Amino acid sequence: MEEILKAIEEKDTKKLANLLYYKIDELEDEQLGEVLRKAEKLALEQKDYELYKLVVYYYHEFLEVDKISEFEELAEEEGSFEAKFHLADLYFLIGELEKSLALYDELLEEELKGNNLEHIAEIQYNMALIREELQDYEKAYELLEQAEENYEKLGDREKLLHVRVYKAYVRFEMGETYEAKAMLASLLPEAMELQNGRLLAEIHLSFEEIFEEDEDYEAALQECLYALLWARGTEYYDVAFDALVDILWQLFLDDDFETVYSNVPMFREALPDLADFFDGVRYLALYKDGRIEESKLKEIVERVADKRLIDLLQFLGEAEL
Repeated sequence: MEEILKAIEEKDTKKLANLLYYKIDELEDEQLGEVLRKAEKLALEQKDYELYKLVVYYYHEFLEVDKISEFEELAEEEGSFEAKFHLADLYFLIGELEKSLALYDELLEEELKGNNLEHIAEIQYNMALIREELQDYEKAYELLEQAEENYEKLGDREKLLHVRVYKAYVRFEMGETYEAKAMLASLLPEAMELQNGRLLAEIHLSFEEIFEEDEDYEAALQECLYALLWARGTEYYDVAFDALVDILWQLFLDDDFETVYSNVPMFREALPDLADFFDGVRYLALYKDGRIEESKLKEIVERVADKRLIDLLQFLGEAEL
């Protein structure tokens, strides 16, 4: 809370947006209301529409306060690309996919007239996200090819690779699994050369989804480990951690406890700050498999201090802890 308030006081909108993304779940409703009121005021003062989008989204998602119409009025009055672009993204976040597409279409038409390649590529990429969500994979792939061409012209190497990772994932969604794997593999050398953790995490998360779909859970777990290690310090860390929990949940549902307790030690060794949690996961699987007594499980779980992690253990154990 103090760190968030300090960012507001310093008027550091980028840091504030990042803190809200990572810390929002830690705030009580009263604290959240105070933070959002101050963040909203700062976002409007600084005309930071990316921050404003997050504020309006969190009002909607956590406090059930509708400020979307205020954003719509602001975007109409302001008329800027940034305001409309982030409003379109807000529509996507709240599930209003058709409204999001319609606004992006309007923006794309405007930007094509001015030949603003950076804006055009951003719109095309975001429209591909929506098309993929709608399972219109052919159109999503077409939009990504267009965005790729524009980023090539701009010489933006990082965004170009980002688009190519997503292209490979969409290829997988189209049923071309082996082609998708080859596309992802072709991106690894350049991402390694750049030492770009965000891109490498994206690549390994894409591999993870492919292996999970094939029910090759050991390979999927290995890809989760790589993703977690590369994602440290980026927004993809939470995505990678959630992917890991999803696989563990599936393994518990399938009563495949051996795969859990055999593979979890590698996470414990690679991520020592979460050692107690991974010990808890391992002993939960051992208990479920009839290999230890409940008293031993409780002894291990009592070492976990973070309530969020305790809740995850209860979730994995179907609230039997």
